[in-house]
Amino acid sequence: MTAETFAQAIVLFACSVALFLMCVAFFLTVWRVISGPTLPDRIVALDMLVAIAIGFLAVIAIKTGFNLYIDIAISLGLVGFLATVALARFVLTQGMPEDDRDPLATTGARHGKGPTQRKQRPTRRGRAR
Repeated sequence: MTAETFAQAIVLFACSVALFLMCVAFFLTVWRVISGPTLPDRIVALDMLVAIAIGFLAVIAIKTGFNLYIDIAISLGLVGFLATVALARFVLTQGMPEDDRDPLATTGARHGKGPTQRKQRPTRRGRAR
């Protein structure tokens, strides 16, 4: 057995182990997506699924020697990032309608009644400053 065939055997074994471990991670993550107690848990699990898919593509690229899988993995990473940002924005605005009102008008800050305004204390003559 030459050094080159020994190295190929090690790489194939490592790829097989990596694929097995990623399959286990995939099923555990799908379980978290299905049974996640809250919506943010599900979003994090979906982001993890994207990372696992990128790992699958990287291992397949190593195993087959076809470099196009790496480009697909990079594209999937970008799309996954944008999807995570969009879902996080959805979670932040969930339950809040499109608010066209002025935020200063709802807090009263425009009229000097906001939380940052000090209460006016009376002067000696009984009038507010």
